[in-house]
Amino acid sequence: MSDAGAILALEDITRTYNKGRPNQVEVLRGVSLSLARGEVVALVAPSGAGKSTLLHIAGLLDTPDSGHVRIEGEDYTDSPDAMRTLARRMQVGFIYQFHHLLPEFSALENIVLPQLANGIPQSVAEARARDLLARVGVEPRADHRPAALSGGEQQRVAFCRALANQPGILLADEPTGNLDPDTSEQVFAVLMGLVRDTGLSALIATHNLALAKRMDRVVRLDHGRVVE
Repeated sequence: MSDAGAILALEDITRTYNKGRPNQVEVLRGVSLSLARGEVVALVAPSGAGKSTLLHIAGLLDTPDSGHVRIEGEDYTDSPDAMRTLARRMQVGFIYQFHHLLPEFSALENIVLPQLANGIPQSVAEARARDLLARVGVEPRADHRPAALSGGEQQRVAFCRALANQPGILLADEPTGNLDPDTSEQVFAVLMGLVRDTGLSALIATHNLALAKRMDRVVRLDHGRVVE
């Protein structure tokens, strides 16, 4: 698709590990990919193909060796760390294969904390956290710590945390990869419902082709390049 009006645009992204050494690995070799507003795109590739690297670059957690990363038309490739951090905090939500919830805090608190970091008043943050938990069917467990939740419940809380600051872009790295097939199906349906209800643009990395085909578009990462 054209980059015009894209909420996220990656242009000719390259990334090599151990650059200049005999054992260097070219992970990304000129990747270009655009994400339209409200579009849900599946990024399909086997493990080790560079999906996580691409998502980290797209979400401003890592920088490419060359190329450009644009969010809302703004090029953040060479921006100062403070600007990249602010953009990431305000505009991007992340979901990982493992939930990475803070074990000493309740489900509710895990969703409230990122909002407080963005200056949201606690009462507003708690109300939004409870609303999100209700949407994913975990509100009755709001005061439980992660260890007291099932794997599917933990991942639903992680979804809520990713959406807490109302980002425009959601980046998900194998969000159901750590769950059994039945739970994976249920949790994926919850995720897609959240994305559609909020009008998010989402790039979701998965090796599950059945789930990928339920998204708007499927792209494949093949030998460091994206193929539609």
